[in-house]
Amino acid sequence: MPKPVLNTILPGAATLLAALLAGCGSTTVINEYRGQPTAAIKKGEAVVVLGRRNRPDHETESDFIECVGDSLSGDGQDVRVIPEKKFVNSMYPYFEASTAPMNVKNLGALMQVPAVAKKLHKLNLRYFVWIDGDTQTTDKKGTLSCAVGPGGGGCFGFLSWEDQSNYEATIWDFKKLALSGKISAETDGTSYVPAVIIPIPLLARVQAHACKSMAARISQFIEQSPTTASITSTQSDRPPPSPASTLELE
Repeated sequence: MPKPVLNTILPGAATLLAALLAGCGSTTVINEYRGQPTAAIKKGEAVVVLGRRNRPDHETESDFIECVGDSLSGDGQDVRVIPEKKFVNSMYPYFEASTAPMNVKNLGALMQVPAVAKKLHKLNLRYFVWIDGDTQTTDKKGTLSCAVGPGGGGCFGFLSWEDQSNYEATIWDFKKLALSGKISAETDGTSYVPAVIIPIPLLARVQAHACKSMAARISQFIEQSPTTASITSTQSDRPPPSPASTLELE
């Protein structure tokens, strides 16, 4: 590409890239409901995080369940988390998608099976965390094309899309055979791929943000014991608007 053309395009591309970086990010809204006070996990007790996969329209992603479990047991957290696959295989066939208990009452009935009760007590479980939901990509816009010619090659165009994560965690207290509460996480973010010779993906890590936010709230939930309450909070990794953009909005 001729140098004068590059000199014309690149400054504008740099301005566009800076603007997109400011807008790229995600926002999470957390809703929490406590059915009853919870008790902090004692040494040796465990949590198992399981995904709901009994609906025909979607399945909760295994990598999201793994992410929540890893986040609960990592970063200095003193929580023993039993991996989903290991738990389901050890309890076969009672926790397969079609046979898993759908509520605490069903879990109580399952505990009447001696082999099941023995295995669950041996695992020293304190909390079941059931997660239902998924992440979907919506509202795709733009085009991007690449070509190679005698003078070189490159890509030109612009793509953007919205990602939305919606997950709900239902927490059962195994010792009490009771519903402790529910936590929902709704995350949305916009990703961009501007291309001026080279495509530059600017991705909003929506599912990862939903995972970290939900794991942090679950950890707080099972370690604290406030009275029954409903709580809503909003978290964002988007940068604050600049003074100039604020003035434009006004």
